Amino acid sequence: MALFEQELRRARGWVAPALLWVCMTPAAAQEPDAGVSVPGAPSPEATTPAVDAPVATPAPVLEPAQVPAGDAPPPEPVPYAPGPVASEAPSPEAVEPTPEPAPADSGEKKFESVVVGTSEARTSGSIHVLKPAQLERFERDDPTTVLQTVPGVYARGEDGYGLRPNVGLRGVNPDRSKKVTLLEDGVLFGPAPYSAPAAYFFPLVTRMQSVRVLKGPSSIQHGPQTVGGSVEFITRDIPAAESVWLDVAGGGYLYGKAHGVVGASTERMGFLLEGVHLRSSGFKELDGGGHTGFRRNEWMAKGRYLLVPEGPARQTLQLKLGYSDELSNETYLGLSDADFEANPLRRYRASRFDRMENHRTQVALSHVLEAGALAVTTTAYRHDFARVWRKVNRFRGVSIADVLADPTSARNAIYYGVLTGELDASSSQEELLIGPNDRGFVSQGLQSVARWTTMTGPLSHNLEFGVRYHYDSIDRRHTEDAFLTVAGELVQTSARTATTADNKDSTHAFALHVTDAIAWGRLVLTPGVRMELIRSRSVDRLTDERTSGALEVLMPGLGVYGALTREFGLFAGAYRGFSPPAPGQPDTVLPEKSINYEAGARWTRRGERFEAVGFFNDYSNLTDICTFSSGCLDEDLDRQTDAGRAHIYGLELFAEKTFRPGGGVTFPLSLSYTLTRTRLRDDFQSADPQFGNVSAGDELPYVPRHQLFATVGLESAYGGLALSGLYVDSMREEAGQGEALPGERTDSQLTFDVNANWNFSRWGQLYLSARNILNEQVIVSRRPYGARPNAPRTFILGFKLST
Repeated sequence: MALFEQELRRARGWVAPALLWVCMTPAAAQEPDAGVSVPGAPSPEATTPAVDAPVATPAPVLEPAQVPAGDAPPPEPVPYAPGPVASEAPSPEAVEPTPEPAPADSGEKKFESVVVGTSEARTSGSIHVLKPAQLERFERDDPTTVLQTVPGVYARGEDGYGLRPNVGLRGVNPDRSKKVTLLEDGVLFGPAPYSAPAAYFFPLVTRMQSVRVLKGPSSIQHGPQTVGGSVEFITRDIPAAESVWLDVAGGGYLYGKAHGVVGASTERMGFLLEGVHLRSSGFKELDGGGHTGFRRNEWMAKGRYLLVPEGPARQTLQLKLGYSDELSNETYLGLSDADFEANPLRRYRASRFDRMENHRTQVALSHVLEAGALAVTTTAYRHDFARVWRKVNRFRGVSIADVLADPTSARNAIYYGVLTGELDASSSQEELLIGPNDRGFVSQGLQSVARWTTMTGPLSHNLEFGVRYHYDSIDRRHTEDAFLTVAGELVQTSARTATTADNKDSTHAFALHVTDAIAWGRLVLTPGVRMELIRSRSVDRLTDERTSGALEVLMPGLGVYGALTREFGLFAGAYRGFSPPAPGQPDTVLPEKSINYEAGARWTRRGERFEAVGFFNDYSNLTDICTFSSGCLDEDLDRQTDAGRAHIYGLELFAEKTFRPGGGVTFPLSLSYTLTRTRLRDDFQSADPQFGNVSAGDELPYVPRHQLFATVGLESAYGGLALSGLYVDSMREEAGQGEALPGERTDSQLTFDVNANWNFSRWGQLYLSARNILNEQVIVSRRPYGARPNAPRTFILGFKLST
C-alpha cells in the first residue's frame, strides 16, 4: 500500500484542483443530465414507463427538493436493491430542451437484471448509468470513447473506429473485452460468452438509449465474468404514440450515418422498427491505393402484446428480432515506429487483401408477469454469428512483430522490404501466409428473473432470484495460403492451402443468483450469492482429440450502504470474482478467482453527484488466454496461462454538476478520474507476448496509471455546445517493472471533442461534431503487429428530424 500512497501524493497536485472548482459551487436543483434532446425524438424518459422497482423501505423516498421545511426527518435511503431502474420524474423547475410534449407512458417493461434500485446515486456499489442526454451530447459511434467516460473503465485502441473494442474494468485484461460480462437488455450478447468470450461483435452504440456499467458486489448479478464487472446496453423502447425519427450525417473520410426509427402503440399492442447504416472510406492510406474503410448495418424490430393488461396478475409478451452485418477492410498489421513517426496513417501493401465480413441474427422472446409485489421476467434467446476475416497472419520464417520492432537489422531488413512491397520475396521463408479465420458462433438460452418486495417486522426486503440455462459454441476453421511479393504485388504460390485449425468448443452452463436488500432505518445490507455449473467440450478435428471439463463455483458477495445525511452516504462491499477457463484446457488449468473489495463515499443532490471509491482486487489466480489479437501464434491460440497471485488496486473519482443561472440556460459539467496500480506476485512463463517471462513484482500490460475525462457544456432550448477532454496515461505493452522502454509502451493521449447543435424548429435539429480537434496522433497499441494510431481529426455534419 506504500506504492498506492505514493501515487496518491503524486496525483494530488493536479487532481485536487480539478475537483475543487466543481465541489465549491452552490447546490443545483435539477438532474445533471437534463441536456438538449432532439425535438420529438423517442427518448427513454418519454417512452420508458415509470415502473418503480421494489423499494426496500416501508415509507416512500423523498428527494432533497421534496423535503418540507423545518425539522422534518431525513428520508430513508433507497437500498442497493435488485430490480429495474425506474424513470425519475423531472423537477418542476426543469427547463424543457424543446417545446415538443413528451409522449404518454408506453407500458413497456425493461428486461434487465441490474441491482441499482431506483437510482444509481443511492446504491452500495459503484454503478454508473449513461443516460440519453449524455450519449447525445457528443454523437459518438465508438463504444470505447463512450465507456471511457466512466471511472475504472479502460480501453486498448485498435482500428480507430471501435469495430472490435478492447475494454477492461478495474485492471482486467482489455483484450477483446473477454474479461467483461457484456449484455443487451439483460441478455448476454457476446458470440460465445463461455466457450470463446473474445467479443468480435459489439452492437452499434449509436442506437442505444442508455448504457450501464456495474462494478463491485453487484457484479455477481451478471456472469460468467465477475472479476471486473459488467457493461449493459439498453435499446430503444416501443413508443406510446405514432413516432417517426431520422438522423442523417456525413463527414470527413466519407463518413456517413443513416439512422431511422418508426413505432406506434395501441391499448394492447405496440411495435418499433429501427435501422442504422454506418460507413467510412477509412483514414488509413494503403500503399498503392485501396480501400481501408468499413460499412455496418443493424436492424431491430420489437413487438409487444399485453396478454392480460389489468387484474391481479398482469402479463405482457414481447418479441425482439435483430440483424447486423459488417464489411470492413481491417487488418492486424501496423507500422514500425519510424514509419509511424513519418506518417501514422500509412498502411503497408502486404495488407491489401485484409477484409472482415460478418453477420449476426438475434431473437429474444420475453414474458413478464406482475402480481402485486412480485414481478417475473422470463426470456428465451438465440444469437447466431458468422465471421470470416482474411488477413496477413505471419511470415513463414519470422514473426511480423519482431520485424517491425527492429526493421533495419540485417536479419529483418529483407522481411521489412517484403511487407512494404519495396523488395521481392526470394525464398520460402519470406512468404507471407494470408488466410481466412472462418468462425461460426451460437449462443442461446432461457433465463428468468423474479423480484419480490416484502416486510419482516422492522426490516424491509427487496429480493431478486435469477436462474439461467445457457449453451454456446464456436466452430473454427482457419486456413492459410502462401503469397510472394513480386514488383510490389502479392502473388499466390502453387502451394496447397494449409488448414491451421479445425475444431469446435461448446459449453453448457447453469447459473443461479439470489440477492436480498435488507433495509433498516438508514442502513441497507445486501447479501447475495451466485452459483455457476459449467460443462464444456472440445473437439479437434485435425488430431481427433476430444476433451471435456466440469466446473462448479460459488460466488458470495455483500454490500452495505449507510446514509449519514440526506445527501451524503458511505458504502462498502466485498465479493468473490470469477472467470471460467476456455474449453479444451488441461485438467491442471484453473479458473480465474479473486476476492474484490471496494469502499467509498457519495454525495448526491438534484443536479450534482460526487463520489470517491477505493478498490482492491486480490487474485488467488489470474489467468490469460492467447488470441490472435494479442499477437499469439497458431500453436498457442486459445491456450490459457495461470499467472498465479496478483494485486490490482486504485482510486476512482467522479463529479457531476449542472449550473442553472436562469433564462433557460444550463451548464452541465462532469469529471472522472482513475488511478490504478497492478502487481503480479508470482513468477511464470506465458506464450502470450503481452506477458512472456514474468517475475514477481511486474506490472500488468495495457493498464494506464492515470486516466482523466472531463466535459463542460452550455445548453438551452435553442441548442447547445459541449467540449470534452480525455487523457490516458502511457501504458506498458508487456509485463515488467520500472520505466518501460519507448518501443514497449504506448504514448500518452490527450484528445478533445466538440459538439454543437441547433434546434431550428420543433421537429428538427442540426448538429456539428469535431472529433480529436487538435489532430493528436499517437501510438495507442502495438498489438498484434506494429504501431497503431487513434483516429485523426474528423468533422461531421448531421441533422435529426422527428414527427
